[in-house]
Amino acid sequence: MAEQMKKLAKDTAIYGVSSIIGKFLNWMLMPFYTFFLAGGPADYGIVTNLYAWTSLLLVILTYGMETGFFRFVNKSKDEERSVYGNTLIAIGFTSLIFIALCFIFEVPIANFLGYSKNSEFITMMGITVAIDAFACIPFAYLRYKNRPIKFAGLKMLYVVFNIILNLFFLVACPWLLAKAPETISWFYNPNYGVGYVVVSNVIATIIQTLFLLPYIFIGKFKFDFKVLNPILKYSFPLLILGIAGIMNQNLDKILFPFLRTGDLGKTELGIYGATSKIAMVMMMFTQAFRYAYEPFIFAQHKDKNSLTTYADAMKFFIIFSLLIFLGMVLYIDVFKHIIHHDYWEGLKVVPIVLFSFIFQGIFFNLSLWYKLTDKTIYGALFSVIGTVIIVLMNVAFVPQYGYMGCVWAAFICYFVVMVVSYYFGQKYMPIKYDLKTIGLYTAVTLLLYVISMYINTPYSILNLALKSALMLAFFVLLVKRDFPLKSIPGLNRYFK
Repeated sequence: MAEQMKKLAKDTAIYGVSSIIGKFLNWMLMPFYTFFLAGGPADYGIVTNLYAWTSLLLVILTYGMETGFFRFVNKSKDEERSVYGNTLIAIGFTSLIFIALCFIFEVPIANFLGYSKNSEFITMMGITVAIDAFACIPFAYLRYKNRPIKFAGLKMLYVVFNIILNLFFLVACPWLLAKAPETISWFYNPNYGVGYVVVSNVIATIIQTLFLLPYIFIGKFKFDFKVLNPILKYSFPLLILGIAGIMNQNLDKILFPFLRTGDLGKTELGIYGATSKIAMVMMMFTQAFRYAYEPFIFAQHKDKNSLTTYADAMKFFIIFSLLIFLGMVLYIDVFKHIIHHDYWEGLKVVPIVLFSFIFQGIFFNLSLWYKLTDKTIYGALFSVIGTVIIVLMNVAFVPQYGYMGCVWAAFICYFVVMVVSYYFGQKYMPIKYDLKTIGLYTAVTLLLYVISMYINTPYSILNLALKSALMLAFFVLLVKRDFPLKSIPGLNRYFK
């Protein structure tokens, strides 16, 4: 059993680290785009909108089959190749239909989404999301076969090629056009701009899929409805939950161009997309915590002290989330330089987005009650409630208040689902969370943030020094109250 746990920890670390590194490298494209997209915030608004659509369509085109594959491939080892092959047939068939629809209705869809001048974006993004949906199953197969290094390597392959291609089209090509135009003038259009972001995505996705081919042809490609039917029945309800979850994260970026039309809408969406991504550091922390915490809660469930452990985990998650919040908002004058100054007017969204991510992380922590009591229907219900809030608030406030309407809609959405989940959790699986300590740290964090807003001397160095003093005050509270230095490995030899 010890060896199995060691292997689980090792695999979790590989999956987790590769995912976080991949997300971080993709995140680094955001500041790159703000400096190198010739169209400025309007161009980045297009990128933000297209990727929001991609996230939603990917959930729809996989329709829960990844989880369905795991559920049924483990039921019978003899049917492994048949389950894998039929799952691939289903996803491949629907992906091909989707690509065909994108080709046939390219112009009407482009006109509807506001991309009439670049209707080819629709087909290219359609090809990308269809291939990604199909590739989900071979990647699931690698996880099933316990090939975390191969899985992580192929995931990173896409990220690396995507970055290289973006650098080539947006940096190298303009330089070559100026220095040696004959080398690239036969294929490069300097006015295509954001289109090369889409082209890079398509090429990187195709390259990744080519490397997946050896694992695709392992399947037994003989259609068997008796094998596929139960997988579809099991997977379809997961589609509803997946759509609700992804819409809570991206629906505002999908709706925005319809609620704020024209170039103004694209520009504001670009500003919102870039500045809110600064806050993605909090999301990365939550993702890292999730990779460690999800297997942890199931492993601890039978322990008699598990409820106390869950309460402690929540407390320290919130404390360190608040620490990240302070680090971001107190030093925002430093972090803002990673994006172009044309986007700085949107920096006011960062504190609100950070707290939205904290609420989202707390909601994930709270979700253990319905996962451990097999009441997962509540998870779907909470997600639907969040989606309704997002839609209603965006429709009500975005036309008048622009992206600030999006920001407050997400804030209220995650606050409400957090509170509702807490209420029902205390009803079905009562956990004595340390609300006194959590409230203290939250109050101190907000107080320090409010104080920092009044620090505005003519000297940047002095401003940073004063804000660093506020950060130090939080550290002192943390060390004195809940995290003594003697408890930290390495430092404990110096502090008794």
